[in-house]
Amino acid sequence: MAFPGASVDTPSGMTGDPQFDIFDWHPAYQSCQRYFLDHAQHNGSVQAVAALINICLPFQWTPAPIVNSGQPPQAGAGPGAYQTAWPRPGPVASSRQGPYSWVSLVPFVRRLVVTGFDKEAVLHGFFGDEWRKGVGPMQECERRNYLFAAKSVGWAKVKLQYDMSPQETVPFLRPLQNVELAEIEGAEKTWSEWLAMEDWMVGPRAPDEMREEPTADVLRHSED
Repeated sequence: MAFPGASVDTPSGMTGDPQFDIFDWHPAYQSCQRYFLDHAQHNGSVQAVAALINICLPFQWTPAPIVNSGQPPQAGAGPGAYQTAWPRPGPVASSRQGPYSWVSLVPFVRRLVVTGFDKEAVLHGFFGDEWRKGVGPMQECERRNYLFAAKSVGWAKVKLQYDMSPQETVPFLRPLQNVELAEIEGAEKTWSEWLAMEDWMVGPRAPDEMREEPTADVLRHSED
């Protein structure tokens, strides 16, 4: 299985990262979408991984396959022939670049995470050179979500959350791979915030250590 071109940089996250810029992230995400639709889904290595983790690629969707990002919108295009837990929207139009096919990458990132395939080389093979900026933040979120799901309920209910349809069930779950201490500590902090939320310990009731500090931008605006 060949997925060359991965590097070792750390992706910038969107969970609690004050430096995350949505307007900087979005073009990279669109680049990942185009690469996934135009190139990756037609690559034999990507198809092999998708078959193993049991998720259909867009060109395999019926009755409205999406074979590339330049495919014009189709009348009646929508979910596949069966009902799915995450209905797949049909292609939509972009006023700037003309018609293009829009496909969410989240289900694919989720499936790679829970099966232990969210490795750098695989993510690069699926989403291209911009994967770190485009889907790296989503990978971080989904890894944390997976940790939270495992802490919240038992194995069977966790698996159910990641089954997409009777035809696209998760064939196996693997414990989170390549975990670093910083990732665990970040998840622990966010989990504590969630537990406080369950007890309504938010806003003026939030524990002192969980209260948000004003950012530099807010402080500057307050001084103007």
